[in-house]
Amino acid sequence: MARLGKIARRTFLIGSTAVAGGVAFGIYAARQPFDNPNLDDLAPGSVSFNPWILIDRDRIALIAPHADKGQGIFSAQAALIAEELDVGLDQVEISFGKPDKAYYNRSVTEAMAGYPLYDQSPGAERLRGILGGIAKLALPMMVTGGSSAIPDSYDKLREAGAAARETLKLAASQQSGVPVAALATARGAVILPDGTEIPYTDLAERAATIAPPRDVTLRDPKTWQILGKPMDRADMVAKCTGSLRYGIDFRTEGMLYATVKVNPRQGGALLGFDASAAETMPGVRKILEITGGVAVVADNTWRAFQAAEAIDFTWAEAPYPAEQAQHWEHLAGIFDDDHLNAEARVEGDVDTAEGEAVTGEYRSPYIAHAPLEPLNATLLVTEDRVDIWTGHQIQMFAEQVVAEITGIDIDNVHLHNMFIGGSFGHRLEFDFIRQAAEIANQMRGTPVQMTYSREEDFAHDFPRHITLGRGVAKHKDGKITSLDIQIAGQSVMKSQMGRMGMTLPGPDTQLHEGAWDAPMFNLPNLRVRSYRTEALAPVSSWRAVGAGPNVFIYETLLDEALHAAGADPLEERLRLMGHDVSVKVLEAVGEMCDWTGPKIAPGRGRGLAYGFSFGVAVATVVEVSQTEAGIRLDHVWMAADVGKVIDPVNLENLAQGGVVFGLGHAINCEITYSDGMAEQTNYHAHEGMRLWQCPPISFRALENNPKIRGFGEPPIPPSAPALGNAIFAATRQRIREMPFNKHIAFV
Repeated sequence: MARLGKIARRTFLIGSTAVAGGVAFGIYAARQPFDNPNLDDLAPGSVSFNPWILIDRDRIALIAPHADKGQGIFSAQAALIAEELDVGLDQVEISFGKPDKAYYNRSVTEAMAGYPLYDQSPGAERLRGILGGIAKLALPMMVTGGSSAIPDSYDKLREAGAAARETLKLAASQQSGVPVAALATARGAVILPDGTEIPYTDLAERAATIAPPRDVTLRDPKTWQILGKPMDRADMVAKCTGSLRYGIDFRTEGMLYATVKVNPRQGGALLGFDASAAETMPGVRKILEITGGVAVVADNTWRAFQAAEAIDFTWAEAPYPAEQAQHWEHLAGIFDDDHLNAEARVEGDVDTAEGEAVTGEYRSPYIAHAPLEPLNATLLVTEDRVDIWTGHQIQMFAEQVVAEITGIDIDNVHLHNMFIGGSFGHRLEFDFIRQAAEIANQMRGTPVQMTYSREEDFAHDFPRHITLGRGVAKHKDGKITSLDIQIAGQSVMKSQMGRMGMTLPGPDTQLHEGAWDAPMFNLPNLRVRSYRTEALAPVSSWRAVGAGPNVFIYETLLDEALHAAGADPLEERLRLMGHDVSVKVLEAVGEMCDWTGPKIAPGRGRGLAYGFSFGVAVATVVEVSQTEAGIRLDHVWMAADVGKVIDPVNLENLAQGGVVFGLGHAINCEITYSDGMAEQTNYHAHEGMRLWQCPPISFRALENNPKIRGFGEPPIPPSAPALGNAIFAATRQRIREMPFNKHIAFV
């Protein structure tokens, strides 16, 4: 097992100091559940056993608080409860519930402990538990992100279902006189020995008088009836028929529509504007000043868009380099001790390691989030209450932002979370919430829906950070002996947390994520260093965050060294790995594609890449052909280990969607700055993978990981290097910069 690097030791010291003052009280308090928010307005005859289940005379309602951005967590949460509660998904109502600290995410802090997520030693697990307890007490964050929703939900939602089931059995025992041990449950009913069924809804009033048990035994996965089997997602019919309501679809009586214009140079000021032409346009109701810009309120969204375009603005300059070339030049100059973020991992001695050296420099560009549903929020502000209808990933913080702007007590600010039409990290931000609140606060008593135009969404995105990677690999006698990797970029977490009014203590682990924690235990010499700057454009979490660009650096450099060494990419990775879960993943993808090496035939090649992110080992093989029209993607194979499969169909969808997303962005997408503004303003200039480019994608899920993990992001990191390595195998052209279409044509 790799020893802790400096980043890990620093993090441990922070955690140790924080916990030293009151361990006994902290442990006790951290183990206590939060109050059940469903009890605040519970109707007579109803019962809510815990924050996730509510039953009355007419219905069984399940609360699925994690935000659904298209990844299927809405259904998955309900399935976790339903498996233990013994109800069918067709028997229940499912909702997002109300934002509350009872729904805090206890898995999102796992990576902060400073140990790689494959390290599940007692010390690592103990520190994760301490940090989770501190987070619960200090900042109980209701958040969906970091592929944490499934690991956060897996135990606690099954426990919630089991506790409710056992309470209903106690109620049935009291009502019937039959011992609990003689009772069974199925399809939303308690079953007596004679076959009589008592519906849960008939037991609600009696069950409300019984304290649910704290300790329940969860069912053996071998007996699962719902989990682990193909499911019909609860939102699928509505999505297929176009009846599912996203935030942008919300409507209420008397609603007006708004859009905003703020400085296209992120963080730059508004110096002045002339709205005289816009004020007289059809449907325009008001032109309002907001922080950093202007809002147009109209009788429909399109008219608001048109009027906003008619306003003449004078904007200040950008607080970062105006031209894209300057961004790369700046990064090239920060590989020094003054900008050192962390010496994240040191194994052996890369400087004295034997072998012939291979060097490379690798670039990953800014990339927009660009979800299909542009940012939007609807607010109704009255004198003593605010209602918010939107889709957001940190709901309670959004309520706090609105409370601060409107001056309404936060207990009277109510966010109604809605389905999200894509996020990829975009809806972890609060700029659009703040703007919508400023507008609605000036229009009290009138509901106002604020929507970004597509161009505004691109201009004011906080994109994925750019990275510049430098590496030196050494090989000897056909084996890799050393890897020395340096990564320069912006601090994603400092940028993002700063906009939330928070600070980042210590290094930003995202700057080396996916490189420092690669489980190649048999590599004798490895060093990973990261360098950070705050002098460039503001950035945010983008799907897979640091692991995306860093796995591209790591796996491309490794492939270059493997080729120079004359080593087989699969065989040598297997030798280096030394991590059983990862070894099995590599073996699986090799078996799936019948791996015989990277070169298949003249003009045809395969690329292999491995990525470890969010606790998930993923191996990807891409096969390509060189044609007169450009590179054709022929097939993709992927194997991954998530520990336990909740829904095999949805998991495969996440794998295939992740491949399309990862490859499409690697081929086509970047954001560049000119005169301080993003040059790409819509999908035509930031194009994902097209239908004719998409190859068949084969996927295999393994279940050897001792912990269950989420899979929204892990398919992304190995996709780009696998493609780049395949292009090299087919053409002998090595591409070290994304997007690849800057260097080679694609069909």
